[in-house]
Amino acid sequence: MSTRVVVVDDQQVVREGLMTLMDMMPGIDVVAGAANGEEAVARVAETSPDAVLMDLSMPGMDGVEATRRIVTAHPDVAVVVLTTMADDQLILDALQAGARAYLTKDAGKAEIVRAIEAALARHTTLDPIVQERLLAAAMRGADHTTERRRAEPSQDLLTPRESDVLRLLAQGLSNGAIGRRLLVGEATVKTHINHLFAKLQVRTRAEAVAWAHAHGFGTGADGVRSPISGFPECFPDPQPNTNYRNQMPS
Repeated sequence: MSTRVVVVDDQQVVREGLMTLMDMMPGIDVVAGAANGEEAVARVAETSPDAVLMDLSMPGMDGVEATRRIVTAHPDVAVVVLTTMADDQLILDALQAGARAYLTKDAGKAEIVRAIEAALARHTTLDPIVQERLLAAAMRGADHTTERRRAEPSQDLLTPRESDVLRLLAQGLSNGAIGRRLLVGEATVKTHINHLFAKLQVRTRAEAVAWAHAHGFGTGADGVRSPISGFPECFPDPQPNTNYRNQMPS
């Protein structure tokens, strides 16, 4: 089944070019185009797409507000930002509005398709430039006053296991993959995610990932504790042993 996509960009030549380009990609079906936020919200309501390719800087309703309204009304629709803008605040605003990916227009067609596919799986994709901006913002944040830091959610609020889950979440792992890595059930992972969302005052996975990058949570697995020993993981996605009864001495 094809992925139904709405393309949103205020520049007609860019919008039509993207629509043609995306329509040529296997598995992609462009169902509508929109020139601004208001049109984007209307086209999504009319066509029920799977994903929206969203520009941010547009006349009238901008892409951030359009993203917020689309995600609120249609939570299953994956919004992928594609823009020339890589401003720190704009990045955070878009992710907080519910965008699941943030790419610049330097991205190639294959990269855009991968970002759409990842967004549909509720994984977050950030352009390398965007990741650099978030990390730079985090480094600048280290110079903030103690009073300012005191007003923000602290990673010290998280338990060690919640920190493990957040690091794996920042790598784009699904709940099932996180559970396999930590040798816990998917329901337990969801509980940890709900707790860390409440502690960090975020509402979506994208917001949690942005918080993780901004606060120095690495994207490697070296910092993830072993579910048994407390030492770093050495092997990816260990599988729980479900045949232990068969190994008991007779």
